[in-house]
Amino acid sequence: MIHFTEFTLDNGLRCIVHEDHTTPMAVLNVIYNVGSRDEDPEQTGFAHLFEHLMFSGSENIPSYDEPLQLVGGENNAFTSPDITNYYLTVPAANLETGFWLESDRMLNLAFSENGLEVQRKVVVEEFKQNYLNQPYGDLWLNLRPLAYQQHSYRWATIGKEISHIENATMQQVRDFFAKHYSPQNAVLVVAGAVTEAEVKRLAEKWFGPIPGGTRYDRQLPQEQRQQEARFLEMTSDVPLSALYKVYHMPGRADDGYYPADLLGDVLGRGKSSRLYQRLVKENPLFNSISASVTGSLEPGLLVVSGKLNTGVSLEEADAAVEAVIAEFREQLIPTEELEKVKNQAEAGIVFSEIELLNRAINLAYSKLIGDANLVNEEGANVQAVTPEQVLAAAQEVVRPDNCSTLYYRAQPKVAAAKLEVAQAEE
Repeated sequence: MIHFTEFTLDNGLRCIVHEDHTTPMAVLNVIYNVGSRDEDPEQTGFAHLFEHLMFSGSENIPSYDEPLQLVGGENNAFTSPDITNYYLTVPAANLETGFWLESDRMLNLAFSENGLEVQRKVVVEEFKQNYLNQPYGDLWLNLRPLAYQQHSYRWATIGKEISHIENATMQQVRDFFAKHYSPQNAVLVVAGAVTEAEVKRLAEKWFGPIPGGTRYDRQLPQEQRQQEARFLEMTSDVPLSALYKVYHMPGRADDGYYPADLLGDVLGRGKSSRLYQRLVKENPLFNSISASVTGSLEPGLLVVSGKLNTGVSLEEADAAVEAVIAEFREQLIPTEELEKVKNQAEAGIVFSEIELLNRAINLAYSKLIGDANLVNEEGANVQAVTPEQVLAAAQEVVRPDNCSTLYYRAQPKVAAAKLEVAQAEE
């Protein structure tokens, strides 16, 4: 159980305090209600670009890192399709430095052509290294638009293409900041060796004077129910051919989320899962195989992915996966099998709460969903799932017509070159 208190400033900033005096440290976490799903289809990658811009200095603090390091602190951030999250840890005695830094960049982020150009180059290089020049790196650049036809989950957090970041203008950047980065669209969590009274005092002092801004009203195009299977094949110089199958499933706050999540666990969580036992151990078609969920706030994806053993065809491997999945649509999962993955899931929740930072992030995320106490209800929600609910989830989620399949076919450069020569000679 994570104990916490909460209050809201007059400008709309929602604040949560989690006291833990077993540590001398404090965490200050600010989550903004903006992710890549909130971008213009012709200006993608902006949420991630801002993750970088927020560390390039504010009008009053040219270097974000230096003051924090001087008081023994460290920081980082991450962007997802749903959120952008910034966090720092400091000795609790130096907490006010964190308030100073976070509040100043929320109010007075420095916008300069030089700063934008520097961060633009960093993001473009990241795009190239992690998505274009990495084995299987372009997977989600191709799989997302296959699975999503209407919703803005159809592009990756990095963006649809490099040109969107390369061509970003200063006015576009300013407009994005004004729309999303304000107290109305943020949740502040302070955790560790702190008191509610002290946090409230510091929040009022540093964040209270910031104008609240306009609460972002999200109106995104909703994905229509998929009613026919989709398929895409790619060829690349990768070590092994790979199979990816994704299925639309309920969003994070939906009642059907936990049955679908546990369905994924039974299918492919760890070496005791059905896919691993059947297709790695018993019939070694795959070198590795797993199933997981994206955990998206809006309807997300259940993902089955595996690397094939040499000599195995993608068609054979795909048929074998389909056979295993078909069993879930036809019969109840044995109670013992479901209980095992429930316990694994609950253990994961408990272990995630060991780290102070994780507790702070989870509280912020739960509050953004609608209720901070959701963080304390997750274990019970997992344990409440029945075999009948998992069967119903299987019949709805892992339908063949709800599936988007991608064959990532390995074709080493040497083989590809020989093939091109042979084709040319013909």
